[in-house]
Amino acid sequence: MAWWEPQNHADRRPVLVTRGRIKARIRAYFEALGFTEVECASLVPSPGNETHLHAFETRLLGPDGSERPLYLHTSPEFVAKKLLAAGEEKIFDFARVFRNRERGRLHAPEFTMLEWYRAREDYQVVIADTLALLGLAADTAGTDRLVYRGRLCDPRAPADRLTVAEAFTHFAGIDLLATLDEGGIGMRDALAVRARRGGISVAEDDDWSDIFSKVLTARIEPRLGLERPVVLYEYPVCEAALARVSPRDPRVAERFELYACGVELANGFGELTDPGQQRARFEAEMGKKEERYGLRYPLDEEFLAALAIMPPASGVALGFDRLVMLATGAPRIESVLWTPMDG
Repeated sequence: MAWWEPQNHADRRPVLVTRGRIKARIRAYFEALGFTEVECASLVPSPGNETHLHAFETRLLGPDGSERPLYLHTSPEFVAKKLLAAGEEKIFDFARVFRNRERGRLHAPEFTMLEWYRAREDYQVVIADTLALLGLAADTAGTDRLVYRGRLCDPRAPADRLTVAEAFTHFAGIDLLATLDEGGIGMRDALAVRARRGGISVAEDDDWSDIFSKVLTARIEPRLGLERPVVLYEYPVCEAALARVSPRDPRVAERFELYACGVELANGFGELTDPGQQRARFEAEMGKKEERYGLRYPLDEEFLAALAIMPPASGVALGFDRLVMLATGAPRIESVLWTPMDG
């Protein structure tokens, strides 16, 4: 049954109305803290420079017929950081974002990303923001638990905090730090041996990142955020292209993800502001993308220039649709979208 058929829409409408109420409460939360709501441009010169991120490309036609390639953004991050460079201190955006090659229970080609940034704030502060939004969403939906596919999470329970290395040791029996060099770059064979011992299938053309993702997906993520939220933090530097290196250990970065009901809800950073390091990381990611997929996205040179004057900051990208799913008990992302993609 199509989403626009009256009976189907009537069945879906209570959840959609709750979605709007959750958005209003979140907006009020940020405004009470002195944040400014912004609207980041969706058409951008670079959609993001991560290996496995896929964008929708289009062409900008000038009055003279000239063409310029542009992309629908996969995140408002680059534009938001330009606003921080311009002088904004605390901003948030309910951004419509677009990702190709993504569709499933938790993925849609077009969805809403709630992003917010705090200039001159440690990333522990934005972690606290993220946890606060769990309880706020549940309160608004009138529930005392988050639910996804039979998994339950108390959004108000104190969160468990695990480093990525601790999670790999506890859930997969793998000493992850032993597979990183001094700069946080993965040593492929060292991780492959440990993963195979743990029953993970490793292909000959899998690189370190592929193996890392397989272990994370198969052994760790399904066990995170059961009963209480989990903050997974200190990702290896090679898995955190936009995050600054941890002062505690140069092998890991100030990146965290929030999990509830085995679902990744948010991804945040202590933001990298060194344009030279950022360029090098992007070039490395695009080299991997070209090798794997036969294409690479351009770098946003204005973004790199803006980093040179951007203040220290922390930021988060939260999947707003996923948050609504868990707060309402919806089974899949299309259930909480007012107008999901036809077909």
